[in-house]
Amino acid sequence: MGEQHHVKFPQEVIDEYASLGIDLVAMFSAGHLGTRMGVQIVEASADRVVGTMPVEGNTQPYGLLHGGASAVLAETLGSVGSMLHAGSSKIAVGVDLNCTHHRGARSGLVTGVATPLHQGRSTATYEIAISDEAGRRVCTARLTCLLRDAPAAPDARARNAE
Repeated sequence: MGEQHHVKFPQEVIDEYASLGIDLVAMFSAGHLGTRMGVQIVEASADRVVGTMPVEGNTQPYGLLHGGASAVLAETLGSVGSMLHAGSSKIAVGVDLNCTHHRGARSGLVTGVATPLHQGRSTATYEIAISDEAGRRVCTARLTCLLRDAPAAPDARARNAE
């Protein structure tokens, strides 16, 4: 889980965030929770976000993938898509997540694919399909994010106070 990982971003997104001095891989991750769970973002754009997560270490007492783990993967992928849709001047905050669990997974990796259902100015909604290594649907989720103005950078706040 600690190995270096390269996410595939569209070039215009890389350029936009690089001009702001922002590390995209760190910005578009699941943070400490995602690291503990082994979430890896593989591909990221406003129109499609793909990520994986191991089943091992993310199971409930019966040895099946925990539904909460599927929810973490789904919210991570939908949030990344929402942030990319909103652009660098906004932040995405999840306001509604629902998950339907179709089957259990006992081993291997699950892969989530988030695609937009709605991309507006103030909200974005993504459907996230999570499948096992055999391509069987494990979970279908839907995430809606509120898109809010990003807070001013600390150095910008200091300049405005002068």
